[in-house]
Amino acid sequence: MIVGSGRIYSISKISSDHSGEYKCKSSNKHGDKDSDAVTLHVMYAPKNISVSISPSGEIIEGNSVTLSCSSDSNPPALNFTWFKGETFVGSGRIYNISKISSDHSGEYKCRSRNKHGDKDSDAVTLNVMYPPRSVSVSISPSGEIVEGSSVTLSCSSDSNPPAEISWFKGGMIVGSGRIYSISKISSGHSGEYKCTSRNKHGYKYADAVTLHVMYAPKNISVSISPSGEIIEGNSVTLSCSSDSNPPALNFTWFKGETFVGSGRIYNISKISSDHSGEYKCTSINEHGEKYSDAVTLNIMYPPRSVSVSVSPSGEIVEGNSVTLSCSSDSNPPAEISWFKGGTFVGSGRIDSISNITSDHSGEYKCKSINEHGKTWSDAVTLHVMYAPKNVSVSISPSGEIVEGNSVTLSCSSDSNPPALNFTWFKGETFVGSGRIYSISKIRSDHSGEYKCKSRNIHGKKYSDVVTLHVMYSPKTVSVSINGSGEIVEGGSVTLICSSDSNPPALNFSWFKENQSSAVGSRQSFSALQSGRFYCEAHNQHGSQRSDAVTVTEHHRSSWHAALGITVECGVSLILITIIIIIILFIIKKRRSFKSEYITMTQISDSNEETQRLELKSTTSDLYGTLTTVHPRPPEDSCTTIL
Repeated sequence: MIVGSGRIYSISKISSDHSGEYKCKSSNKHGDKDSDAVTLHVMYAPKNISVSISPSGEIIEGNSVTLSCSSDSNPPALNFTWFKGETFVGSGRIYNISKISSDHSGEYKCRSRNKHGDKDSDAVTLNVMYPPRSVSVSISPSGEIVEGSSVTLSCSSDSNPPAEISWFKGGMIVGSGRIYSISKISSGHSGEYKCTSRNKHGYKYADAVTLHVMYAPKNISVSISPSGEIIEGNSVTLSCSSDSNPPALNFTWFKGETFVGSGRIYNISKISSDHSGEYKCTSINEHGEKYSDAVTLNIMYPPRSVSVSVSPSGEIVEGNSVTLSCSSDSNPPAEISWFKGGTFVGSGRIDSISNITSDHSGEYKCKSINEHGKTWSDAVTLHVMYAPKNVSVSISPSGEIVEGNSVTLSCSSDSNPPALNFTWFKGETFVGSGRIYSISKIRSDHSGEYKCKSRNIHGKKYSDVVTLHVMYSPKTVSVSINGSGEIVEGGSVTLICSSDSNPPALNFSWFKENQSSAVGSRQSFSALQSGRFYCEAHNQHGSQRSDAVTVTEHHRSSWHAALGITVECGVSLILITIIIIIILFIIKKRRSFKSEYITMTQISDSNEETQRLELKSTTSDLYGTLTTVHPRPPEDSCTTIL
């Protein structure tokens, strides 16, 4: 911005507004040029002092409020002081009030100072909002309140903004406004009263005050406990209640017109039918008296003397008939239910069981019930006698039974009386007696089916059979020879390994005497040469070696050998002849299609004979050189014979 012209630029009464960078421009007809800029820093005392409030808006008691002081000065002001009214309250650019209260309400200003002067901000007002407090109720007139007089209740509270007032009796609203008046007060106005003071920031209840209205007894009534029909033998309490203030302390009781007692409670313990009749009470205080309406006691009683009888008496044997009878005394007559243990089994005074079984054994009782109560009889126990049943055998230890271990068989049965006689059988053979049958160091010959017989005075029964499978390592291992045991030259002999074991042996090893390594690993073994052979049978419980057996080799005669060699040589010569014919045929076919010339050279002398065949072609040959090779005859073959 251009601010002047000429070589000199003068500023009189410089102000902070003149602060900034200045430069001059020199120009002639040939051009112009700017000078470097110079900066004017105008020093001045604080001005434009202002206070900001955070957070803005309404200030609520309990919140935190921050007052910030800002000013325009050069150099910047570093000294700030705060005043509430004319009272110093703090220093620093920030004045913080945590948990502000109504006491902090008022006008605040800050003073900003630098070395050129100071200045105060305009005042800001903190108007702290807070919910009602110090809420209380006063009663006028004070002292005793008598039914028919007038009473005024007043509510006072402190709040910002001012609160609205509501009145409550108990939990029910009864009015509003600072004053609540009751004219011609009655006993119905007795109770606790309180006011609530409410503004938009909260509410508070006053402590409750109680209006005690004084009046003569009214609403006299008698209650019976327990309620309902009254059961003979129980205790019955008659209670007289009345509404009066002060409470009535004088109560009298009448049966008909006869005085029978005094006090608010009239108790009859172990009531009987003689107590039946009409009862009433009278209630008295200093303001008057009144009688209750009459109540009637009608004595009833629940079942009693409930018992069970069993017919016939004495021992009960399975298959017989039994009758259970339930008797009781009650008013009105009771209904009867029968239970075995906790399970309902029938109803009616008589419970008959025909053809009784062991399942009927147990505790029986009857329940006698009417609308006034129920009573259980004492339990009677039916002990049904029966022969053994559910006879079973358990084996210990469970699982696999290994030869040499100990095994215990236990016999259990259900019978009454308990069976004391147990006998054990393997198959049909008696092997022992007693509930426990033990076998120490069990052997394979103990394998088989076992059962026990349980007996009492009423009969006997066998268990189902259990089978003992005794596991044992191979034994009686032997080798059998399939055939004569002689190997005919060029043949073999099959050896078979057999053993007795449980589980059956699945692993076999064959050995030839005087050799450390096995020669076979199956149950059967083919011997190709003479020697003494034996086998080993294995299962998871062990192994055993058989005795050795001898295998001999039978050689053919020289005539048979020569005949065999001759036959072999003849076959060999035939094969060689066929091969030569095939080769000559191939050569002939190739010459007819591809040959340009054939050169054959034959050289003979006294020591060797050479035959060479050269085959040339203009194209690539399938065969470069064909050479006939005669195989070397084996020993004792054609060469020897021929």
